[in-house]
Amino acid sequence: MSQQQIWRLYQSEFLAANKQTAAPTKQHDTAKVIKVYSEDETSRALEVPSDITARDVCQLLILKNHYIDDHSWTLFEHLPHIGLERTIEDHELVIEVLSNWGMEEENKLYFRKNYAKYEFFKNPMYFFPEHMVSFATETNGEISPTQILQIFLSSSTYPEIHGFLHAKEQGKKSWKKIYFLLRRSGLYFSTKGTSKEPRHLQFFSEFGNSDIYVSLAGKKKHGAPTNYGFCFKPNKAGGPRDLKMLCAEEEQSRTCWVTAIRLLKYGMQLYQNYMHPYQGRSGCSSQSISPMFQVLEKHTALQETQKMQAKIQRSISENSLVAMDFSGQKSRVIENPTEALSVAVEEGLAWRKKGCLRLGTHGSPTASSQSCATNMAIHRSQPWFHHKISREEAQRLIIQQGLVDGVFLVRDSQSNPKTFVLSMSHGQKIKHFQIIPVEDDGEMFHTLDDGHTRFTDLIQLVEFYQLNKGVLPCKLKHYCARIAL
Repeated sequence: MSQQQIWRLYQSEFLAANKQTAAPTKQHDTAKVIKVYSEDETSRALEVPSDITARDVCQLLILKNHYIDDHSWTLFEHLPHIGLERTIEDHELVIEVLSNWGMEEENKLYFRKNYAKYEFFKNPMYFFPEHMVSFATETNGEISPTQILQIFLSSSTYPEIHGFLHAKEQGKKSWKKIYFLLRRSGLYFSTKGTSKEPRHLQFFSEFGNSDIYVSLAGKKKHGAPTNYGFCFKPNKAGGPRDLKMLCAEEEQSRTCWVTAIRLLKYGMQLYQNYMHPYQGRSGCSSQSISPMFQVLEKHTALQETQKMQAKIQRSISENSLVAMDFSGQKSRVIENPTEALSVAVEEGLAWRKKGCLRLGTHGSPTASSQSCATNMAIHRSQPWFHHKISREEAQRLIIQQGLVDGVFLVRDSQSNPKTFVLSMSHGQKIKHFQIIPVEDDGEMFHTLDDGHTRFTDLIQLVEFYQLNKGVLPCKLKHYCARIAL
């Protein structure tokens, strides 16, 4: 559907809700009612046409709730009885997904952000570690991101994903560690160590008539050896016996397998979803493959050129900057690195004290203490702050919204009630940093670096690290929020 069609659908629903609609049109004769949930378990019922796609549903909810559309909003299929979940691709027909559900199953559609949905088109090297990927054709030297994507999306060549996985034995509770290989024709495992000889390879699963799901509670529900499970489930309704369960040793490995399977299954359609989010349900024709590759080459080449130019400009800029002292009658260049660092820290503290005074009320002791108390609690209204959630719950939220560098949230510390914790994603791992309160001249500040950099409230702290990397592994980019429908 186009944006205009989605807007008309939104208007018709709005009129229907206010009982101002005229006689039903032909489009509404085939309309279906679906129920979509948010992370806080609030839900919204939508009357939609039978050919609506997942992207159309997301657009409709974005319009209804006045959200900002950054192309990360995603529809998820959640199967609680077997502890599985998957991303519904933007081009998939939602009614077809629902038609595969059993009558007695309490499955749900969830609407939330997934920053990692198309991140592999931007940074493929993060998703495909060198030790897990090999190629059918000989390559000279290092493979560029464009080449990796072309090999995955091309029908004439194939990449090979390989590595050890734990597989659940059919009809048993036990798991076995086996060497697997993913090729365009399906997933295979070796019956003899790491041998790739055809006589030692046995077919495990194809992905044309199956969907790939991630396991939400593999250890608890299926007795998996790790929490990084995924599985193949047939499109049509089936019981747990039809599942082909696997689990990886770490999150990066699972992400690599799942991403590769998505690319091999949907091919150029995924790239079309990424480049043209409003194109609707029409797929890629064979004639469009070549032009799409040309667009892909230009797009990736432009990205690489822009990154290189930015790197060069930043390098020139950083090398040309010098510390200056303007305290005397004449300015001077500070050549001593230790003095330069000391001046920078002192200037930063002075700037933050001004900010604190600005938030205060004319410096009176009572007003100052009231302002301090307000500053200490002002973060509670922020979407990135999550009150009294556990470390495990924080990790679950970040994984749900995508292990992209800079995805973050702030929460109360469980071990120390007076402190907070910044939980963030970097390098497909989740890291936790304690935010410690520091008192100076009767005023309270927050710090991540033992008091070297101080902030009057958590909002200042988050805004600073959104602009500056500081002691963190990367800048804060995307916050995790629980939205209500």
